[in-house]
Amino acid sequence: MLAEAGLLDGRSATTHWWSTDDFARRYPKVKLDAERIFIQDGSVWTSAGISAGIDLALALIEDDLGPAIARRTAQQLVVHQRRPGGQSQFSGLVEFGGRSGRFVELIEWMRDRLAETLTVERLADQAAMSPRNFARAFTAETGTTPAKAVERLRLETARVAVETSNAPLDRIAEDSGFGDAGRMRRAFMRSFGQPPQALRRAAVRR
Repeated sequence: MLAEAGLLDGRSATTHWWSTDDFARRYPKVKLDAERIFIQDGSVWTSAGISAGIDLALALIEDDLGPAIARRTAQQLVVHQRRPGGQSQFSGLVEFGGRSGRFVELIEWMRDRLAETLTVERLADQAAMSPRNFARAFTAETGTTPAKAVERLRLETARVAVETSNAPLDRIAEDSGFGDAGRMRRAFMRSFGQPPQALRRAAVRR
């Protein structure tokens, strides 16, 4: 409705992954970012769906009333403290192996080997497909490329370890496949907008 009314022209916005192709075609003046679960551009906020709308609402509360009230609201809703807007809405599709679950076994195989080198060729071999066909099918199923899916799994694994353990960041980076803390930090900044140390401190305060 916002896009139809022209209120999103020239603004950054997101929408549910199912509608991104149609949205981009119908509203070319909108700066669509299909990866994000919610986006604020000035006074306009958009989210990628119902559960992402809860994250957006908690972000609005935090923006107006501060993080303490937002945390209390999240507790009343019996939800985890809100996910940052930069989190990818495709992570759920990756987790469940795609729209049809076609790659669920492969995702589990990847998760068990995050510290190893996971090239497209190796993933394709595990899926018994040619690299080209595999890359095309995987992207169609999950909405993201194999390389980005590997990084997403590594990010989620590393984030859990950062927030729930006292393990050194170097060890977490190595165990999750980033290799070193510097590379992991850059990945965290791209996806979460915060370094691992900030997420750890926030988890301790909760």
